[in-house]
Amino acid sequence: MEAALEAAVTGSRLVREPEEIRLALLAARSAGRRVGFVPTMGALHAGHLALVDRAAADCDDVAVSIFVNPTQFGPGEDFTRYPRDLTADLELLARRGVRWVFAPAVEAIYPPGHTTRIEVGGPALGFESDVRPGHFVGVATVVCRLFQAVPAHTAYFGAKDWQQTRVVSRMVADLGLPVELVVCPTEREPDGLALSSRNAYLSPADRQRAAVLSQAVAEAAKLWSAGTDVAGVESSMRKLMESQGVIIDYAVVVDAESLGPVAAGPAVALVAGRLGGTRLLDNRALPAREVSHR
Repeated sequence: MEAALEAAVTGSRLVREPEEIRLALLAARSAGRRVGFVPTMGALHAGHLALVDRAAADCDDVAVSIFVNPTQFGPGEDFTRYPRDLTADLELLARRGVRWVFAPAVEAIYPPGHTTRIEVGGPALGFESDVRPGHFVGVATVVCRLFQAVPAHTAYFGAKDWQQTRVVSRMVADLGLPVELVVCPTEREPDGLALSSRNAYLSPADRQRAAVLSQAVAEAAKLWSAGTDVAGVESSMRKLMESQGVIIDYAVVVDAESLGPVAAGPAVALVAGRLGGTRLLDNRALPAREVSHR
């Protein structure tokens, strides 16, 4: 099996152990090479590859991690059925000229007896945390562990999981981690649906309805620019999602950085909900404007 994986990653270096990837990147940095890092859970799609392409454009070398992190999945979530195809992922990354692919075992990231977790406040509170308790503890912990194992100059994340990007940004700032974060635009299907590995779970009928999430945040942007208040924008998003049978977790307009009530700065429309057994997210950046909280 390992030989087949090595063949798939021709041109890249498949690394399993944290110390091995750490030393490889430190050597590259010592040689004056700028290193970019794209953390993923595999099941790669065009959204992931866009991050890889951005990293390759910015940096001399690119490292990609493939690790389905068990600590960010709650009871009853899809950890065991989360799509995995390491051979296909390695082939895609080799074509992109990725220098290192870090695909560790769970025990390499979480050694036996491990008890340490990272809990972020601020932007980690509410929304995904309400729906998935403990999710961001798992995210923050694994991302910090990956940043230790993969000491890149810059790490690349997609904007689709906007709350996650703010949680990671807050953690990096609070812990003084020596990595720059770059958040790249969401990649979409022709009908606007945000690319996600979980889209493969959608039935044909649910797939047709799923584009309503992107339509909802696009409507939010239109209404926001027209001066509609926060409550009005949120109500319109909910009505649009409900019209297509989405079971809504949230549809809100919040401050883009803190995810608290909108003040004077840029805002973001966040939506999440379920179609069938599949949970989907989307968001849209909204420009700064005067907001009344009467």
